[in-house]
Amino acid sequence: MADITVRGAGIFGLSIACICARRGAKVQVIDPFGPGAGSSGGLVGALAPHVPENWNAKKQFQFESLLMAQDFWRDVEHAGGVSPGYGRTGRLQPINDDRVLDLARQRESTAAQLWRTDAGQQAEWRICAAEEFGGWAPPSATGLVIHDTLSARMHPRRACAALVAALKAQGVTVGEDGTDQGQVVHATGHAGLLDLNQTLGKTVGKTIGNGVKGQAALLRHDAGEVPQLYADSLHIIPHADGTVAIGSTSEREFENGAETDAQLDDILARARAAVPILQGAELIERWAGVRPRARSRAPMLGPWPGRSRHFIANGGFKIGFGMAPKVAEVMADLLLDQIDAIPAGFRVEDNL
Repeated sequence: MADITVRGAGIFGLSIACICARRGAKVQVIDPFGPGAGSSGGLVGALAPHVPENWNAKKQFQFESLLMAQDFWRDVEHAGGVSPGYGRTGRLQPINDDRVLDLARQRESTAAQLWRTDAGQQAEWRICAAEEFGGWAPPSATGLVIHDTLSARMHPRRACAALVAALKAQGVTVGEDGTDQGQVVHATGHAGLLDLNQTLGKTVGKTIGNGVKGQAALLRHDAGEVPQLYADSLHIIPHADGTVAIGSTSEREFENGAETDAQLDDILARARAAVPILQGAELIERWAGVRPRARSRAPMLGPWPGRSRHFIANGGFKIGFGMAPKVAEVMADLLLDQIDAIPAGFRVEDNL
């Protein structure tokens, strides 16, 4: 008999299963579509923080999770022998006018206060010359860029494969079917949010969450160990395997969440304009998927109201991979030790 059944083999489900198994629980993972079949099987992998201002519980949770990520992914790779492509390589953003420069200076100061722990300063948000990064920097009208050292990158599919390998090393396999045993965690992404709308939403007359379509592309270009870029509202992520991911759209209305269209062509054109070195890079893959967005816009964690021993971990939206290490620890604390450390705004009832 399993102590924990995890339904859903996306980033939240696999990460929770991995931490629970590492702590000694008997775990089974069930997903009829296989690991990383939904939005967790995307291309981008931008682990980027919110700006260091107007601080709140969500930003603090994400900050702590991003700091945990290096050890989390190192342990996953060590356990299963598969690299997730993780690297805390930082991020560059252009400073195109005086208004953005003034904001950047304010955030440089607030990051010194907010991006720190009891151990001291953990990351920087600094203003520097674009020329420091050679040809790998977004065009900047002022010649200056924001360089934050908290952002990291990893390859979503490789990360899911690394988690599956780590689970297998702990005796846990991902099955397509199975019977609920023990406590049950529902980490079922967009489909799970639609189910919650039917079961919980209609009771309170609200939508618990919805899906937001995203489109992304993968180019063949080995940029090396350089920072990711955020320019013209695009994430441009150099991966460790000699590719560069470009993303993404945020589409609230769509007919087919798995099909790419002309919006992706626009993204590619803008990315190549922002980073001319990508002009001749081969297009390897086009991708589209639907990301789960909870009503509160924060991950939705905790007991399923009215269903004993059933729990929800959903709504990662664009920051699921960045939140996953902390989400996994918090859910494992709740499931195994009955320690409730879920912050305000992240609870299931916050979406009701």
